[in-house]
Amino acid sequence: MPHPDRLTAIVEELRRAGPAGRTAASLAARLDVSVRTIRRDLLALQDAGVPVGGISGPGGGYVLAQHAMLPPVAFTQGQATAAAVALAAPATGPLTRDGAAALEKLLDIMPSPEQRQVAELASRGWAGPPAVARTALTATIEDALRAGRVLAIDYQDAAGSRTVGRRVEPQLLAFTGGHWYLLAWCLDRGGPRWFRWDRIFRAVNTGQPADDRDPFAIFTAPPPGVRRIRRTPAPGPRGEPARPS
Repeated sequence: MPHPDRLTAIVEELRRAGPAGRTAASLAARLDVSVRTIRRDLLALQDAGVPVGGISGPGGGYVLAQHAMLPPVAFTQGQATAAAVALAAPATGPLTRDGAAALEKLLDIMPSPEQRQVAELASRGWAGPPAVARTALTATIEDALRAGRVLAIDYQDAAGSRTVGRRVEPQLLAFTGGHWYLLAWCLDRGGPRWFRWDRIFRAVNTGQPADDRDPFAIFTAPPPGVRRIRRTPAPGPRGEPARPS
């Protein structure tokens, strides 16, 4: 199992264990690696800010802090099926790692008939072959975006010109024209730039804190046909549109 996927699996195992936690030995057995590897991975998670703590007493172990997860959300069966089918669609851009984990969680709690419905609906879609998996690169970019860190990227533009070690501050993700893009402030060029996801060949988290910029001031308006992802307001009384308070 690749290292980023194993880190995700460890967090998921600790989430499922709840306050009881898991020992390093049990995690190693579940993930088919050595105890030493698990302990090294747990240190990496702690260094990345994941709230993993130790359990004192006989046997010891590790536990995930309760605030690390969102509170429970109630889905109807139809909503859960729709979300699962969407997550099951082939994806090669950002957030695929978290999307796959979310799909597993949904399937874990869905009754068998709904699981079969998800499989049936997902199989009724056509998609081209997925691009080569780039789990480590994707995880690096996502983590830098969340933590506000400067990336050094190797990038090839539409003309085929390639730059190495270009320093950028990740700001936004965008999907338009059939492609994912990383929108960033380029420190080397001193301005905002769009980087097509599949043209980023290497990304290194420098650890340098990015400046606190307002991404919606830098990228003032999305291109035609693209909208900012927002929560849809709940309807008002008697089905009337919600009004601002």
